[in-house]
Formats: sequence, C-alpha cells, structure tokens
Amino acid sequence: MGSRSQSRKKRTAQRRIESAKKGHRTSFSLHDWSKEFLYGMFEDYKKGLSDFHTFTTEFTSEDPRDSVVREIEYDEFIKLDMLTEPSLIRDIPQREGWSAIENWPKLLDPKTAKVHKFRNCKFKCGEDDDGHKIKIRLKYFSSYIEKNRDDSPLYIFDSTFDSDNVCKSILNDFKVPSLFRKDLFTLVSESRRPPYRWWLLGPERSGTTLHIDPLATAAWNTLIKGKKRWVLFPPETSKRVAKASAFRYKGEDDEASQYFMTMLRRLRRDAKKYPDKYPGLKIYEFTQYEGETVFVPNGWWHAVLNLTDTVGITQNFVSEQVGNFDAAWLKTRTGRKKMACKWYLQLEDKYPHLAKRAMELNRRDNFKMKYDPDSYREKEKQSRDRTSNGSSRDSKRARKEEDRKNADSP
Repeated sequence: MGSRSQSRKKRTAQRRIESAKKGHRTSFSLHDWSKEFLYGMFEDYKKGLSDFHTFTTEFTSEDPRDSVVREIEYDEFIKLDMLTEPSLIRDIPQREGWSAIENWPKLLDPKTAKVHKFRNCKFKCGEDDDGHKIKIRLKYFSSYIEKNRDDSPLYIFDSTFDSDNVCKSILNDFKVPSLFRKDLFTLVSESRRPPYRWWLLGPERSGTTLHIDPLATAAWNTLIKGKKRWVLFPPETSKRVAKASAFRYKGEDDEASQYFMTMLRRLRRDAKKYPDKYPGLKIYEFTQYEGETVFVPNGWWHAVLNLTDTVGITQNFVSEQVGNFDAAWLKTRTGRKKMACKWYLQLEDKYPHLAKRAMELNRRDNFKMKYDPDSYREKEKQSRDRTSNGSSRDSKRARKEEDRKNADSP
C-alpha cells in the first residue's frame, strides 16, 4: 500500500510540473525543454568562470579592481549615506540576524520541503501566453529541482507570497538592508504600485533574462543559499547589443542559460574581432555567493543565472539614498499616470522638497500631468465631506429615532 501511494504521489507531481511547463511555453513539447542538452555542458561552463570578468573592446580582465562592481564589507556599508554604483555587499543576513539563513535552505531539500508548512503553498513559477500567473505547490516543485534536466528550468519568482496566511511568514525571515529602507514608493498603496518584492527559489540553470528594472527603480538582491552569475551593462548600452540579439540563432531562445552560455560568449567574441562595431562596449560579469547582496542602480541592464540551486529575496525601490528619484518621477508620470498624481500628493505632505523637485522637472519639460494634483486633491476633499455629511445625517437620524423610542416608552 505504501509503495502504491508513493507511486501515485510521484505521478501527481510529474503531472503538475508538466502542466506548468506546457502553460509557460506553449510552443514547446516536453522534449524541447532539454533539446540543447545544456545540462550536460553546464559543469564545463562553470569551470571556466572567474569571480569577476570585465570585458571591453580594449581589454579583458579577471581582476576585481577593473570591474565597475564595488565590493563592500558590512562595516563599511552601514556607514554609507549614499550608494549609486553597482555593488556586492557582504554579510548583511549574517550580521543582521536574518532567520532566513536557517529557514530557507531547507526548502531546497525535497524531503524537508514535502513536510514543511509551506508544502501546499502555491508559488508563481511562470506565466502563460496571456500573462496570467502559473503557480505550483512547493512540494511538487522541490521534486522538480532535484530531478530536472531542462535547459532553462522553471523558477519560482513570486511577488504575492505575503497574501497567503502561511507563506507570509517569509516576511519575518529578513529585513530590508538599512540604506535601502526609505523606499519612496511606499507612499502609494500596495495595490497602486507595481510588484516590487520577490521571493526566489530555483534549480541550477534557471534565472532571469536580460532586463532593466521598471519605473527607474534600483534593486537589492540577497542570496541565502547557492551561487549566481550576474552580467551588467551600463545604461548607455543599446538594447540590441545588450540582448545579443544578433547572436541568437535559429531554434535558440534567450532564456538565462542560453544567453550566458552561448549568446554572451558570441557577443564578446565578435566585439573582440570587430571593436569598431561596438564603441565603448563594457560587459561586467561576476559571481554572487551566499550571504552576499547585489545592488543594481536604476537603468542598468542585468541578467542572472543560477549556478547551483538557490534561494533568496529581492526588492525594487526608489530612494534619495540611491539617487534615482528624478528618473523614477519621469518614468512614473508617463507610465503610471494616476499613481504619479497620488504619489505627488503624498510627497507634498511627507517630502515637500521632492514634490517641489517633481514640479521643477514638469516645468522643465513643459509636461502636463493627466491627473492634476490640485483637482484630484479637491475631489478627494469633496468625497470626504460627502462621507462625513452622510455620517452626520445618519447620526442625527439615529438620535431622533432613539428620542422617539424614549418618548413612546411608558
């Protein structure tokens, strides 16, 4: 009976994984997920990596001093008033006593995950063609981590764990690093701002494709267990060059594993051979180890590849301490018009110097907001007044009714 039950559970887990794969990449058969055999080449790829690798059309270096990425020890980090350059910060979880160090690595072990309180929690591991979330229970995903041979595996990248009564305890396992706590986007409601915090858990070869974070946000990313490979391109790099689109051959995709293992190498090779085609090109690669936090300033292209099974947390934010308010305001006023109006009103109240700066940027660009803050403020006042008057009338009616009852009493 026990053997039959175990077999049934394995089949259920396999069905759930296959369903998630089919939903996430509808053009792929199940066989296509491993057609490039990147699993077989991955160990050799990792052996060729150095902790830092800087490439320009003029030189190639593995010396950390040639990298734009700044290495920061914790004691130095807590003394900083501002940080605007890509950085690798050491020991934040250890020094600040994050319980994630103890709690999260267990979830990479299938035996533990299957009996853990999170086992039936559903986490996002992809999206379908319409942008709808594909979710899977942790107990099924943990089996997948252990056994998969996919070129670019599914990856838990979940921003709504805090809405689950069980999984929201993840919030108790970490703290936002001190320099990054004044997030100006917290002035708008959670429902109004775009997703900004993700819990990450995935197998080796999974990762995130090349992108720039939305609304000119900066980001911090802390790794609790495992190793990750990062690549950064400065903001002035063109999208076409950074994505290495010319080096994506027929039948290939641009998922993280394919990008790092083949496309990025081809880009470097071509740039070395024809430097005039890539004036000013700079590519910064480095490896992040457990306990380290990566800071990515706004506007920087970046992609991440899991070199081992990993678990961590990341957040996007806007802060004076990282110098991205101006850029964030310019992006938000056009990309999130109503949010920009509400944000401005809150800035006026809490950070008047930033509200003033926002209006200076609008005047400089002759920009007219779709939702005028003054008009919006007046509408909100009228709405509050109506609600207040309604409550007042209800109270008067209630008192009259009470008086009538008292008068009718013998």
